[in-house]
Amino acid sequence: MHTHKINIAVDGFSSCGKSTIAKGLAKKLGYTYIDSGAMYRAVALYALRNGWITDTGMDEEQLRQHVSGIRISFRTNAQGEQETYLNDENVEKEIRTLEAANGASRVSTLGFVRKELVRQQQEMGKKKGVVMDGRDIGTVVFPDAELKLFITAAPEVRAQRRFDEMTTRGENPSFDDVLANVKERDLRDTSREESPLRKADDALELNNSSIGIEEQLQWALEMFHKITVKK
Repeated sequence: MHTHKINIAVDGFSSCGKSTIAKGLAKKLGYTYIDSGAMYRAVALYALRNGWITDTGMDEEQLRQHVSGIRISFRTNAQGEQETYLNDENVEKEIRTLEAANGASRVSTLGFVRKELVRQQQEMGKKKGVVMDGRDIGTVVFPDAELKLFITAAPEVRAQRRFDEMTTRGENPSFDDVLANVKERDLRDTSREESPLRKADDALELNNSSIGIEEQLQWALEMFHKITVKK
């Protein structure tokens, strides 16, 4: 086992299975997994609860004034699953709704929100041994991460995965709505001014449209071993 721990950045489009790979890697390596998307969802939940996000707009001023009072942490439950806490309250279930996902996509375009969360994320990565997934981990949060992975897949494939996930949870989504949401988020993620989604120059890319979770994890582990053997 390597004693020398590194940080691993996993970036990519929404619903392309980034967190599945990141969680799997963390488990296999005994690293800490940090879900950056959950952090944005938690900020969105905070804003939604306070009425600062509505269908028509967002009260950026209120959010700007309160953002430094938002503390997000992760804890492992009895089943070994990681859960998201917002100011010491377990909000794991609440942040997984489509409303929270859309809110997250909106608050993540705000520079002051990103700045605060990047600060919290970098703090978490100081000790190394962290696997973090998101949109700007390899480019902004951990630009010097020793291993950077960039995951992509066709929009239809990603929409199908999201659709299946929601159906499994007992929701009743329309596939067309889910696909439209995936495409809208892609556009927002890649075109926003603040830390847009882009592949870091030194990131290794994987298109997982037609490969299963096991194969993806194998690939990621191979990339990890290639890098750590050199160390």
